[in-house]
Amino acid sequence: MPELPEVETIARALRQENRRGFSITGSEIEDVSILWERSIAIPSAVEFKQRVCGQHIREVGRRGKYIVVTLTQDTLLIHLRMSGDLRIEQGGADVLKNGLHKHDRVAFTLSGGNYLIFEDARKFGRLWLLADPQEELGTLGPEPLGEELDAQRFYAMLQGKKRQLKPLLMDQHFLAGMGNIYTDEALFKARLHPLLNAVDLNAEQTASLLRAIRETLQEGIARNGSSIDWVYRGGDFQNHFAVYGRTGEACPVCGATIERLVVGQRGTHICPQCQALPSRDE
Repeated sequence: MPELPEVETIARALRQENRRGFSITGSEIEDVSILWERSIAIPSAVEFKQRVCGQHIREVGRRGKYIVVTLTQDTLLIHLRMSGDLRIEQGGADVLKNGLHKHDRVAFTLSGGNYLIFEDARKFGRLWLLADPQEELGTLGPEPLGEELDAQRFYAMLQGKKRQLKPLLMDQHFLAGMGNIYTDEALFKARLHPLLNAVDLNAEQTASLLRAIRETLQEGIARNGSSIDWVYRGGDFQNHFAVYGRTGEACPVCGATIERLVVGQRGTHICPQCQALPSRDE
């Protein structure tokens, strides 16, 4: 958390209709206050500040779970990890004096008296300033919503992996952007057990899974993501979960009791009837 829909929501907000009604696109980065140096992954905090100041923000996008900020010369990558978030503050110099929060880690001073602030309670989030963003993004798998990923390619990808479905789908080198919530929801929608071996899926199951992943992510984006803790707020997809976090409740399809199990060290939610694990004899 945040996963692809939450990151996409934040990226869209920063470039279009953010929580304060201000787009950062076109702004100049006039200064940066680094309040927690470890938030800067690459380069050093000193070089980061020297290079980023004076550059203009050309575009804000997303790749997997990364927010991608294209600058005049470099690319700023932001990974929110467990508890990161971005917000816009407007109010001139008073923001740095009186408006910073306890968990603010990096504050960019933008032209026009505005600020882009990275906050991160658990301090796991990271920022990169790179001349070539592929240095960090190059190992990511394809985008699940990308046109280049069709059922045929997805089938070939699965056939090459003798791994359980859920850990594989959450592997960012295999597929970029999937996390615990949306993987559970997509597997339920596709009626597939998370412990199934990927290589055992047939072409029809593969097409169904890809369709379920896309529908789940698209609904998550349409609902501005999921708000299930105090870190990310603003979405309401949590009100439409079929299985995630609903242990002991009735399945919305068949009425069976939703169960929680651990797969790949992650809490996992399934309907034991809709997602029955085939026996080895089947």
